[in-house]
Amino acid sequence: MRNVRNMTGRAVRAAGLLAGAATLAFAGGVAGAGAALADSPSPSASASPGDGGDAAKGPTEAGTSFRTATPFALDQRATASASTGDYLYWVLPVDAGQQATVKAKVTLPESARHGATTWQLDVYDGLRRRQACRYGVQTKAAAQDATTVELSCALRTVRGWAEQWSNDPLPGDYYVRLTAVDVPAEELGQPVQAEVQASANDTGGAQAVDGKLSAPLVPGAGSPTPEPQPSASAEQQAANGTPDGGWSAGWWSDRWVWTAVGGVLAAVAGIGGYRLTRGSGRPAHLPPGV
Repeated sequence: MRNVRNMTGRAVRAAGLLAGAATLAFAGGVAGAGAALADSPSPSASASPGDGGDAAKGPTEAGTSFRTATPFALDQRATASASTGDYLYWVLPVDAGQQATVKAKVTLPESARHGATTWQLDVYDGLRRRQACRYGVQTKAAAQDATTVELSCALRTVRGWAEQWSNDPLPGDYYVRLTAVDVPAEELGQPVQAEVQASANDTGGAQAVDGKLSAPLVPGAGSPTPEPQPSASAEQQAANGTPDGGWSAGWWSDRWVWTAVGGVLAAVAGIGGYRLTRGSGRPAHLPPGV
């Protein structure tokens, strides 16, 4: 019995030491993850269009079709002067693992209006498939006396790869279209001011998938997209259809931390179980010292 107690005590002490080592390894892994995330580019705090926030100033015009869409980058505010009834198009790059949110604000004319107008915000991916929103107000009616109307669309997580039959959002260009869909005839041609802004959050390893597209869904992306030059501004990168930092630039995933911690804990359990069950190497009925 004394041998068994000694053996059990040694196993418990060894398991405690290994558990302490695992805890230190976990803390180091988390610290490393924090440092890696701090070194990687992250979107700045965003503000809704027109609220005077810290969003960078972007282009001051909009396209009238998919082919002429005006490029802008995440966390930029793009503006345009237009007329009621126009179709306004912008395009921005969104990478795998990001959850993008697009917001739009339309400032209506101050002159007397003849009725309510309904505005709509649509987002299309690089294949020009209309993307569903997780939440947000895509269509909203502005009352006759309203001065502004605000719209928003929070997209689903962009996946690095998807099956052909699915409608999952994929990395590449995303087209933003803003237009009035229900307008009194007397309101057509009235001047309006439009603003759009997009921001994105990185979901990390929780939404990661094994696999990615050979090239992002951008026009002329048959060959690998060249890496942006360090001196290129966000506006230049957006104009080239490349997100800040390049496509899939974030090499770090928090799944690495949990994989390493799981391996350490499995090793601790294995060593502790072995030390607990291997025995002292001699029959239990023999007295000590024999």
